Amino acid sequence: MRIAVTGSIATDHLMAFPGRFVDQLLPDQLEHVSLSFLVDALEVRRGGVAANIAYGLGGLGLVPLLAGAVGPDFGEYEVWLKEHGVDTSAVYVSAERQTARFMCMTDQDSNQIASFYAGAMAEAGRIDLRAVHARTPLDLVLVSPNDPGAMVHHTEQARELGVPFAADPSQQLARLSGAEVRQLVDGARWLFTNEYESALLRERAEWSHADVLGRVGAWVTTLGAQGVRIDRAGEPTITVRAVPDVTAEDPTGVGDAFRSGFLAALSWQLPLENAAQLGCAMSALVLAAVGSQSYEIQPAALLDTIRTVYGDDAAALVGPHLQGRPS
Repeated sequence: MRIAVTGSIATDHLMAFPGRFVDQLLPDQLEHVSLSFLVDALEVRRGGVAANIAYGLGGLGLVPLLAGAVGPDFGEYEVWLKEHGVDTSAVYVSAERQTARFMCMTDQDSNQIASFYAGAMAEAGRIDLRAVHARTPLDLVLVSPNDPGAMVHHTEQARELGVPFAADPSQQLARLSGAEVRQLVDGARWLFTNEYESALLRERAEWSHADVLGRVGAWVTTLGAQGVRIDRAGEPTITVRAVPDVTAEDPTGVGDAFRSGFLAALSWQLPLENAAQLGCAMSALVLAAVGSQSYEIQPAALLDTIRTVYGDDAAALVGPHLQGRPS
């Protein structure tokens, strides 16, 4: 399956705060917040939602096409992605803006405060998926967080081309208008949200849960430590538990890794339950690492996790697709 992953490409600046954010907030002073947090650690990592998803897909043996906008500082990052199986031929390089920056601080309860500088991402709408599709036909377009105009643009292009698309608005839901949310979601083969985003999406779109299901093929909702839920109109809900007892080092990129595993399994034509299981196993790898692209996929260890948590049958289905992957 030829998957185009559209969305953000960024550098992550990840900081660890040794306390709890809630202990620093005064309920009667929230209108006048002025806080400075002394952090214990700083990690500078490669990131961006689309790049994270593409990295995971490459690690699972696919050759995803990354479609995002970057600055002239992208050279070293591009080499890294190519070394990990990512096709960067559809990446647009801005002559004026630097690659986006994600700055995130995480407290001891895994709560996060973050800011994002868009930079070159503002030019992502210049990427023409029609030209990309003409060179090498696409089987799926994933529209992940990006410049809002680019997200709508790429969704419309996928519709024009008749290429199935997956909607993953996630962090950008806070910026999108109701009309934009409806444009991004309507007709999606797959819709990805977490539990909070699912409520925000319904509020922004002014749709009920049933309304959403009537407009998408399947709605995949990640539930953190509770795993994942898959809803489809007229079909029983599928629930898959998360991998238990994972030492949480950094939650950044966990949802992106889930999408990598889920989409890889779909490309292998595995059942939805097994796709969610592989997604959860990939999430566990990222959760146990610091940074969204610092984990390595060890096929034997990944299969052991799937076998232990989900059983021999699940491992037997995934195993053949991981054989031959470097350890």
